[in-house]
Amino acid sequence: MERVGAQGIQFVVTIILGRLLLPRDFGIIALLTIFIAVANVFIQSGFSSALIQKKSTDNLDYSSVFYLSLFIAAIFYIILFLAAPIIATFYRNMNLIPILRVISLTLFPGAFNSIQVAYISKRLEFKKLFFGSFLAGIISGIIGISLAYLNFGVWALVYQQLISQISVCFILWFTVCWRPQLIFSFHRIKELFNFGWNILLSGLLNTVYNNIQSLIIGRVYSPAILGLYNRGQSFPTLFVTNIDSSIQAVLLPTMAEYQNDKEKVKNIVRRAIMTSSFFIFPLMLGLAVVAKPLVLTLLTDKWLAAVPFIQIFCIGYAVWPMQTANLQAIISLGYTNIYLKLEIIKKIIGTFIIVISVFLGVYAISWGFVIVSFISTFINAYPNLKLLNYSYGEQWKDILPSLILAIGMSALIYPIGLSNWPSWIVLISQFSVALIFYFGIAIKLKLLALKYIVVTFCDFLNKRG
Repeated sequence: MERVGAQGIQFVVTIILGRLLLPRDFGIIALLTIFIAVANVFIQSGFSSALIQKKSTDNLDYSSVFYLSLFIAAIFYIILFLAAPIIATFYRNMNLIPILRVISLTLFPGAFNSIQVAYISKRLEFKKLFFGSFLAGIISGIIGISLAYLNFGVWALVYQQLISQISVCFILWFTVCWRPQLIFSFHRIKELFNFGWNILLSGLLNTVYNNIQSLIIGRVYSPAILGLYNRGQSFPTLFVTNIDSSIQAVLLPTMAEYQNDKEKVKNIVRRAIMTSSFFIFPLMLGLAVVAKPLVLTLLTDKWLAAVPFIQIFCIGYAVWPMQTANLQAIISLGYTNIYLKLEIIKKIIGTFIIVISVFLGVYAISWGFVIVSFISTFINAYPNLKLLNYSYGEQWKDILPSLILAIGMSALIYPIGLSNWPSWIVLISQFSVALIFYFGIAIKLKLLALKYIVVTFCDFLNKRG
């Protein structure tokens, strides 16, 4: 609910902003968020995971990480503030200087928010995060749309992101019990760092690698093309992160609780992979089929060039449930050194593919992402062959029913897209047929993933009742 609620609001806001603004505006923000994302890895990544994974934490742990995170945020803000002219020169656009200096302010509420989220995740109190993210999305969305309507251009996106981060912090301040105290312990920081430094380095590798394509496209091509590339990636990312990250957010603290029972952890991983695949496969394959009428209906024809990017990225993101669930299991068992090694191997392979694809054009860069995604699926699963006795065959057996059903659904709705009907009629028709077919056959075949979902939902209703 937290992910779908917050991202659902963000999706609606992005659609409205996409109709009011130009691809170039979104491309500029995509360029600058690369540097913000790298800074956030140092501020948020390792210590937040360490707080969640640690068996027992107290306010000394949270307060120590809080003050350290704010200090690191201040250091990186100064670096980005001073480096803004250099970055603007690199991109041959001096207008980026004030934009980067303002959007970098998100580092401070982001640092505060990361501790609040760690506290909530540790206690599985996601209802509070739902209200915070949902309300912040509405507040920042209204302001962002208003500024875009008043012709603020790219600044509408800048202020929307800044206000969103600040709003979340204020709302969680009144809903989360934790408060920072004037206490600090270098000893606790060292304890947490011993676990978190592998996560931090892995996060840094991931962030740099995941954004290097945008860095290259923004420099070699143009912000407008980057805006189309980024928008094409954001559609499948929206659905994947909503489902996958909501499951993963619960996976790490839950598996960490059972880290001494590997059979229990294996069962949790299997259930997570089956459940997330049941949703993500039809969403990704279906989105690839309906991409054109979807873009025409929601964003108008000025974004039509983003359709090929959407279709390519849908293929790459379809296998993410297997990747993330396997990685979370490795972290929960305490093998962060293995996690770091896997990230290094994947990034070496990915960098090699990027170097080749960059000379072949922007679409080749996108297909390179797909190739790396499939390779990463096997790399991430390899340690769990021994750690959990969870073989490749078992993993693919768990996802195969949902995959076959999703392929059949996509083949069924593809011909509808070839008609000359208005785009919104095509979209509604494809969605309706896909929904009836997929869930109808799933119910008929009594898929185990669907059973998990029904049982979980019924338990939820019983607890609420």
